[in-house]
Amino acid sequence: MAYSNKNNVNTLTALLVAHGVQNSVCCPGSRNAPIVHNLNECPDIECYPVTDERSAGFYALGMAQSLGEPVAVCVTSGTALLNLAPAVAEAFYQHVPLVVISADRPPQWIDQLDGQTLPQTDALGRFVRKAVTLPEPLDSEQRWWCNRLVNEALLAARAHGGGPVHINVPLSEPLYGFTEKSLPEERTIAMAHSRNDKRQMDDCVSGILHAKRPLIVVGQVAEGKLMADDFRFISGFAVVLNEALSIGCGACHFDELLSRENLPAGLTPDFVLYLGGVLVSKRLKAFLRRLPDDVPVWAVSEDGSVRDTFMRLAGVVEGHPADVLADIGEAIGKMGRRTSATSAYFDLWDEMLAEVDEQVEAFSPDYSQMAAVNELESQLDSRCITHYANSMSVRLGNIYAQHYVWCNRGVNGIEGSLSTAAGFSLSTTENVFCVLGDLSFFYDSNALWQDDLRDNLRILLLNNGGGGIFEKFKGLEGSAARERFVMAKHHATAAGICQSYGVHYCAAHDMKEMREGVDWLVNGMVDVERPLLLEVFTDSAEDMRVLKEYFAGFAQD
Repeated sequence: MAYSNKNNVNTLTALLVAHGVQNSVCCPGSRNAPIVHNLNECPDIECYPVTDERSAGFYALGMAQSLGEPVAVCVTSGTALLNLAPAVAEAFYQHVPLVVISADRPPQWIDQLDGQTLPQTDALGRFVRKAVTLPEPLDSEQRWWCNRLVNEALLAARAHGGGPVHINVPLSEPLYGFTEKSLPEERTIAMAHSRNDKRQMDDCVSGILHAKRPLIVVGQVAEGKLMADDFRFISGFAVVLNEALSIGCGACHFDELLSRENLPAGLTPDFVLYLGGVLVSKRLKAFLRRLPDDVPVWAVSEDGSVRDTFMRLAGVVEGHPADVLADIGEAIGKMGRRTSATSAYFDLWDEMLAEVDEQVEAFSPDYSQMAAVNELESQLDSRCITHYANSMSVRLGNIYAQHYVWCNRGVNGIEGSLSTAAGFSLSTTENVFCVLGDLSFFYDSNALWQDDLRDNLRILLLNNGGGGIFEKFKGLEGSAARERFVMAKHHATAAGICQSYGVHYCAAHDMKEMREGVDWLVNGMVDVERPLLLEVFTDSAEDMRVLKEYFAGFAQD
């Protein structure tokens, strides 16, 4: 028994077996020969030859209907794939789990008049539940990517009643090396459906119940969807790390803790549950990506999407985060107290985070953007509505906010932050505060071109004359393009824009003016109901010095 020497083909074959695909209809061709060879060589998969691709698609459809299980159909490159479209469309509307596997030419030869070469990615359009094109892996990250893509496609074939999926496999020559003695051990991502099938939840629940060092990480969640009370059964059992963009009770200062040079080994979790969306903290993502390979990560996803943020995903729980937590909390309640090992782990996190909190409270930043955000947050209460723009603004918000923070963190762009806050302000009578940097503001200044805006929109504009966050990137200081093109250095102010749009304007150039300006922004009453804007002018190098001084205080053991 010898398998192909193509990594993506072997990953695909191993995961077909792991996900229970036991039958494949195979069409002739040269480019798909490595795939067909593997399918035929694998003792867990039965192969059926059919020459006509259009007929082959319906053969696989009929088998899947009969078995009630996914069936693969494998074709070569070129128009062979297009001939499967009628069967795929039928499978889509019948919710039949058809797994279409197409060999493909290397992407650099698409549209170059090379034989049997056409754009195959997404060639089946909306008639498949999931379409992926595998890389030809050259390193560990690409192998992880290949594994994840195959898992995503095979999970989608069974999800939401089932349906067809498309796995496109580019293959470079030489094609016919069959030297591998066995298939690789591949990670299989599981899918559980909260509250629909308790049996499917067993692996996740069992993992967190039997873990000695469980960790729950909470990414961005819309306000009100997940509250601190949802963790009442779990927070005493597992360490919970959240940012200000999640559960409505402000940020946990884990970013500061993880900046330490030498972290105790006792902080390392042996099970991770990930709730919500994007994380701001790069340090936490790096920390979790360095976990040992045997540490499972389960993610909760309302739509069942596979998001392998920490490159360790063992399974996905499809369901509302609060429901999943309630189910786990119920199981924990039945289990009783933590083990002594877990208690030591929990206490270590608790003790070190408490130390960090004391340092955060003690640090008094010099005049800077950091000082301005600190001053604003010290005057806001926990019920306020605050929008932060991306980049440096939201990072400063994560340090000082003790309430829920709104942020366009889905794709982290700087555009539209002011418009989002302005739109929010039109739908509420409460004051809406927007904190953003100068590039975000000037990019989106047309947000103020709206007669309906009122004085409940309060804007803190942090103007240090460019993209100040780029000050911290090592190596960039040697580029001649750094200031003009990367940081977009400028001398613009918001005063003229505010005058044009009838926005009440105030400027600050030192600590005294800034504190008075923040007090005006938070408590100010004006005769004409129009937005208020405080523009705080700082120096970008000084802003970065203050931020580095802040984190330097946590770097010591």
